[in-house]
Amino acid sequence: MTSTDEYEWPGEGELVICDVKTVKDFGAFLILEEYDYKEGFVHISEISSGWVKRIRDHIQEGEKRVCKVLRVDKRKGHIDLSLKQVNEHQKREKLQAWKNQKKADNLLNIVAERVGKDNEECYEEFAFELSDKYDSLYKAFEKCSLHPEILEQDGFDGEWIEHFKDVAQENISPPYVSITGFVEISSTNPDGIEDINYSLSTFQDTEDSKVEVSYVAAPKYRVEVQSEDYKTAEEVFEEQSKEAIKKIEERGGKGRYYREE
Repeated sequence: MTSTDEYEWPGEGELVICDVKTVKDFGAFLILEEYDYKEGFVHISEISSGWVKRIRDHIQEGEKRVCKVLRVDKRKGHIDLSLKQVNEHQKREKLQAWKNQKKADNLLNIVAERVGKDNEECYEEFAFELSDKYDSLYKAFEKCSLHPEILEQDGFDGEWIEHFKDVAQENISPPYVSITGFVEISSTNPDGIEDINYSLSTFQDTEDSKVEVSYVAAPKYRVEVQSEDYKTAEEVFEEQSKEAIKKIEERGGKGRYYREE
């Protein structure tokens, strides 16, 4: 979406989405979708880490592939690419990011229609800034779907915000992961029930997670944490469990927490 020369060419080492245009005995010519459909070349030596007897056993016209940029010669217009230097994890991540960007562009078109501006104006006014803030435009839509108030909290303003929220919530189901852990809390004080409830009050929803506590059997309680990713869920469970045990111990009780039965 920018016209500066810096962004019209990929950087060396970058992963790019390509469409296979022509396959020859010595290599293949591919079209870089993200860079104004410039043409790149994969030499047969960069097709596969093993011996390539027939190049068409490894790559064919019409395929969509993820390549690594080896060299860029802007003066000659040459872009050298590699297939063999891209592992499966990198392929999956790059393809998913590309799909997400495509979807984000389509969603931004809807926002643009609702605010009465074109796509480029929206990029200049707020979409570039959102991409920088949340790592990608798609993540901005995703976070807004999960936490509609986040844009104002992060200092954004403008008539576009309400439309952006609506489009995000209409079109994106936020990803969730869920973990389960357990806490055992007990007290022999006369007001032990009150102490336990005070301790369990620690378990509360956060900005990024939903937390639920349910009774299993004395003194055990199940804690379920739903978050955007496992790392966040684990951190919320551990932090809140430690605080709950600290509270019960301050009142003379006992407690422990663990993830598995």
